[in-house]
Amino acid sequence: MAMKINLIQGDITKIKVDAIVNAANSSLLGGGGVDGAIHRAGGKTILEECQKIRNRQGKCKIGEAVITTAGNLPSKKVIHTVGPVYNGGKRIEKEKENLANCYVNCLLLAKENNLNTIAFPNISTGIYKFPKQLAAEIAIKTIKDNQILNEVTFVCFDDENYTIYKKALNNE
Repeated sequence: MAMKINLIQGDITKIKVDAIVNAANSSLLGGGGVDGAIHRAGGKTILEECQKIRNRQGKCKIGEAVITTAGNLPSKKVIHTVGPVYNGGKRIEKEKENLANCYVNCLLLAKENNLNTIAFPNISTGIYKFPKQLAAEIAIKTIKDNQILNEVTFVCFDDENYTIYKKALNNE
């Protein structure tokens, strides 16, 4: 059975899937963008679990992922991953590898936790300034190369990312 890939424009905090992915910062303590929205909508239990994870292992490294409850969100779990900060292309191969690792590690963590459906935001394309087109290409290729779950949904908050993903998925 082939994995199903969906694309929607909307708010990831409203998506009902087994797990949504949080484009977190390494502190795991919330922030702006997707990270802040997930922490606000999910409530304090997400933050409390993130604090327990930090107490156990320290900060979350770039490309790695951890899992928590979804609190008040419609999903079952939140998988937090730390995307790379785009550094003007000075270390582009490492940045591309780190971004791909975000997707792979989220998929593996979902599978380990018996989750079958997952929704991804546009990791690293906000304040971390990863080029949106390149990020979309990496996300789509990584998901297609690692068909671990039954269903993956890309959730784009803005028109620009939605258009980029739609074109990229249609060209595959």
